[in-house]
Amino acid sequence: MGTMEERLAALEAQVATLTEHLTATPATPPAPEGAFWALDGLKQRLPADGTGAVLYTGTVRVADQHYDWQYGRTVDDLLAADWTELASTLSALAHPVRLRLLREVLGGRQSTSELAEIEDLGTTGQLHHHLRQITAAGWLRSAGRGRYAIPAERVVPLLAILTAAGR
Repeated sequence: MGTMEERLAALEAQVATLTEHLTATPATPPAPEGAFWALDGLKQRLPADGTGAVLYTGTVRVADQHYDWQYGRTVDDLLAADWTELASTLSALAHPVRLRLLREVLGGRQSTSELAEIEDLGTTGQLHHHLRQITAAGWLRSAGRGRYAIPAERVVPLLAILTAAGR
C-alpha cells in the first residue's frame, strides 16, 4: 500500500491532473467532414420530394460588432416571388461609391464627416445623394445626427451578395 508520503504524493498528482483538465481551455470540436457540410445539413432538413432551398448564413465580427445571421427560402417560394420588386434594392448596390460607403460604414466610419474625408467619393452633395440611395434601399439606416449604420439584419446578406458577385 506504500507509505503515507507515497500515497499523499500520488493523491496530489491526481488532483493536479484533474485540476489541469478542468481549467484547460476546452478543445474546439472538430470541423464537420466534407466540403459541403452546410449543404449536407440543409439537405437533411428538406423533404426528399421538394424542389430544394437556398440558405445563407454567416458570423461576422467587424468594428467591435458581432453579427450572426441565417436565412433560407424554398425554391418554390423564390420562383413564385415577384423579382421585379427587388430591382431598387439591388440597383442601390450597383455603384462603386455606394459599395465603398457600405464598406467604410461596416468598418467603423459611421459619421458623414468621417465619410466626407475619404478621397474619390465626390462632393458633399454627391455623398449625401449616395447615402440617401442606399438608406432608401434599406442597406443603411440613420443612427442619428449624421451617423449611419448597416442594419444588423443586412450585414450578412450584403456580404453574401458580394461573395456571390465575386465568383
